[in-house]
This record gives sequence, C-alpha cells and structure tokens, in this order.
Amino acid sequence: MSVTVKEFGKLENGQTAKLYTMVNKNGTEASFTDLGAAWVTMIVPDRDGKMEDVVFGYDDAETYYNNPTSCGECVGRSANRIAKGHFVLEGKEYQLAKNNGENNLHSGPDKWAKKLFTGEVTDTKLGSSVTFRLLAPDGSQGYPGDLTFAVTYTLTDQDELVIEYRASSDKTTIINPTNHAYFNLRGHGAGDIGDQLVWINADTFTPADEASIPTGEIAPVEGTPMDFTIMKPIGQDINADYDQLKFGNGYDHNYVLNGWDGKLNLVAKAKDPVSGRKLKVYTDLPGMQFYTGNSLKESHAPGKGGARYLFRTGYCFETQFYPDSVNHPEWPRPVFGPGEEYHHFTVYKFEATKVFMPLEEPEEGN
Repeated sequence: MSVTVKEFGKLENGQTAKLYTMVNKNGTEASFTDLGAAWVTMIVPDRDGKMEDVVFGYDDAETYYNNPTSCGECVGRSANRIAKGHFVLEGKEYQLAKNNGENNLHSGPDKWAKKLFTGEVTDTKLGSSVTFRLLAPDGSQGYPGDLTFAVTYTLTDQDELVIEYRASSDKTTIINPTNHAYFNLRGHGAGDIGDQLVWINADTFTPADEASIPTGEIAPVEGTPMDFTIMKPIGQDINADYDQLKFGNGYDHNYVLNGWDGKLNLVAKAKDPVSGRKLKVYTDLPGMQFYTGNSLKESHAPGKGGARYLFRTGYCFETQFYPDSVNHPEWPRPVFGPGEEYHHFTVYKFEATKVFMPLEEPEEGN
C-alpha cells in the first residue's frame, strides 16, 4: 500500500495544510487533510469496476476552513447538539456558544475544522494509516480540561476505512467526536439520493423537538416512517406527514442501536441500485445520527471538481453518543474523568455486487 503527502493550500494565517492519500491493492483510494482531520475522498469501484469518489469534499484547504456543511470533518469535542449549550459537571455549570438557535451544534463556531492537526503516517497489519493529533486546551470551545485527542484512519485491502478515536483529559469533560462524511454511492456529485436504500439496526430512536433537541423519550420505530429495520429507499417515507420528519425537513435523527455492548457491531447498510455499490457501517458506540442532507443548498461552496451539493444529495451515518446525552443521566453519557480514556472505533466497508436485489433484507452480524 502506498501513501503520498502533498500541500493542500495555505490558510489565512500563512500555515500550510497537507493532504494524505492512501491507495490499497485494489486501487481503492482514500485521502484526508490535517485541517480538521477531515475525510476528503473515497474512490471505490462499482459492479463493473468503474472507480468513483463517493464522499463529499472540497478541492482546497481554504474551503474546508470555511466549510458550512461540516462535510468530512472530524467533529469535536462533542458532535451534534447540546440543549441551550448548557451542562453541569461535578456541580459546576458550563456554557457553550449558541450557534444553532438557542443551542450548541458540533461544539460551536470555534470548531476543530479550523484547527491544523499534527499528521503521522504508519504501516499496520491492517493497512496504511494516518493519525491526526490535537491538544485542545482547558476552556477551548467552553469545555473543561486539557484534552489530548487522536484519530487514526486506516485503509485496508478489504476496502474498509477504519476510524479509531482516542482521547483523554486532565479534568472531567465531554468527549463525543464523530466523522461528518456525506455519502452518495453513485458518486459525490451524482445528485438525488432518494432511490438509494438504507437499513439501520435500531428498533428505537430519540425523538426531537422543532430545534432538533431530544425530548428525552426513546420511541419505537415500528409503524412509523422512521423504521429502517427492513431495507428501503431513503425517499420512500421522507416526505410523510409525520412531525419528526417535518421538524427536520427529512431525516436528522439519532438511532438507538440494537444490542449495544461496547463491541464492534454491524449497525447500518446502504446500497445504490444503479452502481451496485454497497456500504456497511460498524461501530462500538451506542448511537448513530442518520442525516439526509436537508440543509444543503445552492449558496454553499462548490465541492470537488465543481460538484454541487444540493438538498438531499448526500447522507450521513454519524456514530456517536446520543445528542444532548450529557443532560440525560439515564442515557449512555460521553463524560470522562481524569485517567479515563475515550477509545472507540467506527468502520465503513465498501463493496459492490454484480447481482442487485433492491429490497433484499440484509443479513445481520457480518
């Protein structure tokens, strides 16, 4: 496997970002930038061997620095929303920036996407890896504790992108990163995703209010448009007369993953009937936000090669602790004390099939 490193552009402060590109024995290619530890490309074959880039991204560091869609970003310290940007740890109140109405989204405007991480390339038994490291000082983004953070991306010869997160703090704090990759298995600039199929291994989800803040309920998906326990097209129910879909203008919801035991489990699948490409998602985390690009719009910067990332042209599988879980002690909480390590994995495995059964129910556990 080979890894190349090249300049990706200069930032306003004169610093130079880099782009790290890995290619495996199949010709599958993945690239990442040290700016925000963002996932930039994922070039994989279709059923006929044709290669296509299936994740959203930009051609230069400057656009990532001003990234309005968070595409590909390693989001931290805490992904998703925190109600009113407020939480209490060990009896002390903390107030984060309110950048999503009255709430905090993806840790606010001082986001990791604007930070240059330190990059290091290594070879492992699984494949070539790049590790990005960041020290987030006490008080940054409003969080307590000096946080030491590392994310490692590994491309295997089985066309898997393995993401490993490690973090620790010298004070009790929140640690809840994710990767905000947008997928379109037909190609990153291929347009509408309505006929691509999704399965999610979750019998319940966390309903949210009009501001996308969880109500505290854990509700069954059965009998609702939220049900993906049998694979179906994304567009099948997305416009249903259902308050959760109206609030989010589509899917933007946390799914409570079945059988969470802290081990790596198959939690989602996606398939494209045109290209035959498939994606399997594995994680050892308790939740996953399924988002269908409902806020993408024409005014956003063009993507790679001038592609337009418009309304519902990409979808996200963001593995994480539940949104606002710091304020719900009854849920798994992303709170870690001194000496406790956050250490979690998410795997995105890409495949292609010669024979495509559009409504086949996916096998479980593999």
